Amino acid sequence: MSKLKLVFATNNKNKLEEVKAMLTNFEIVSLAEINCFDDIPETATSLEGNAILKADYITKKYGLNCFADDTGLEVEALNNAPGVYSARYAGETCNSEDNILKLLSEMGETLNRNAQFRTAIALNIEGKQFVFEGICKGEILKNKQGSSGFGYDPVFRPKGFKKSFAEMEMTEKGSISHRGKAIEKLVTFLNSYS
Repeated sequence: MSKLKLVFATNNKNKLEEVKAMLTNFEIVSLAEINCFDDIPETATSLEGNAILKADYITKKYGLNCFADDTGLEVEALNNAPGVYSARYAGETCNSEDNILKLLSEMGETLNRNAQFRTAIALNIEGKQFVFEGICKGEILKNKQGSSGFGYDPVFRPKGFKKSFAEMEMTEKGSISHRGKAIEKLVTFLNSYS
């Protein structure tokens, strides 16, 4: 039986590997594999909105089943910033290092370090759309810890753990992460769907 093919609308290699490891019963293909090199607009004011924009773009342009995600880090002391702007927090041309430095400087010595990662996934399949959400609560560390992962992983410690995301193996992180939880809902849905 051939696997159901789904496009994961991302150019982030780390995200793609993380998701492929969780969705083994499906053929997950990247944007590059369908020759999509467009800069898909992410102009919505919510994570759900951005995920839907990306998924709709692929479905309309290529006519393929696909899913897209948007993830944000929501920090309590910063009124849930950076949120939808997490990837561009320190500016349009910034990298993860710049974003982390800006976050740590904005937080300063703030005692309330509560934060959560939130992922929204929009799935377009056979003319229908479904949205899934995953949340991982934790705290922002004062200094970076670990060298694995990507994005804000070195300064985010999930609740109940002594390690940051960047100190965890991919499988361990995947089992508790916001993306892991959202993907789990997606997988459960897809398994019952097919």
